[in-house]
Amino acid sequence: MAAKKQNILRLGIPKGSLQESTARLFEKAGYRINIKSRSYKPECDDPEITCLLIRAQEMARYIDEGLLDCGLTGRDWMMEQNSKAVEVSELQYAKAGLRPVRWVLAVPNDSKIKKIKDLQGKRIATELVGHTKRFLKKHGVTAKVEFSWGATEVKPPELADAIVELTETGSSLRANNLRILDTILESNTLLLANRDSWKDKWKREKIENLSLLLKAAIAAEGKVGLKMNVPKKKLDEVLASLPSLHSPTVNAQNDDKWVSIEVIIDEKVVRDIVPQLKRAGAAGIVEYPLNKVVF
Repeated sequence: MAAKKQNILRLGIPKGSLQESTARLFEKAGYRINIKSRSYKPECDDPEITCLLIRAQEMARYIDEGLLDCGLTGRDWMMEQNSKAVEVSELQYAKAGLRPVRWVLAVPNDSKIKKIKDLQGKRIATELVGHTKRFLKKHGVTAKVEFSWGATEVKPPELADAIVELTETGSSLRANNLRILDTILESNTLLLANRDSWKDKWKREKIENLSLLLKAAIAAEGKVGLKMNVPKKKLDEVLASLPSLHSPTVNAQNDDKWVSIEVIIDEKVVRDIVPQLKRAGAAGIVEYPLNKVVF
């Protein structure tokens, strides 16, 4: 009897700016992705997943064509390619943190261009050609929009009157003496699935499991767990000091004069709240990191 063929999920990992943050996110979610130098086939410790390292700009196209079952890319690139892939989940993470990235219209600080209408007949350099043209059309502006192969910030004013560029903090634009005229698109990372793959029972469940764990890993970012012992007579005072994701968990102890409390809080408030808890009567306070928080 022939051996049963193993089910395999073909997953696209974004190459470039999202590469390292994606690998870290997967590790927190429980998947170890080993990206070797000069290799476009990362190794995953889940034998049911095979990975390909693909530029985010191309990801949606390969998913649409069925060359990948699923993959991660920005909403910006999904829109740019008019992708018909299934949007499984929005994953709010980027190269520098958890904020969305922005595509902004920028001009030199000393440019006479002050508003969108001033771009009439001007030259604009960007990687996001399609969406930029749609944005300008919406505002009744006709301009020459050229594809930029990189180093877009250095093109004004000699090679372009304006640019549309991706930014998280705006620091690169400021360093190149550019000012933001408008934001044309905000984008988060998406987990996309091929439509046929989504109809396959095994693949859909595998993708949904992946989505659940990735979202749980993101939800745990910047949060920690705290547990402590509290005398019952001090319980109300301690609880009043605790901001929490949900209501704190209170458990009985063998000593009926004490209870245990466990809570999830923002890491940034720990240094302020722990001394308050101690003064309120809490003892044996333990802080621990979180990899995943499943809602």
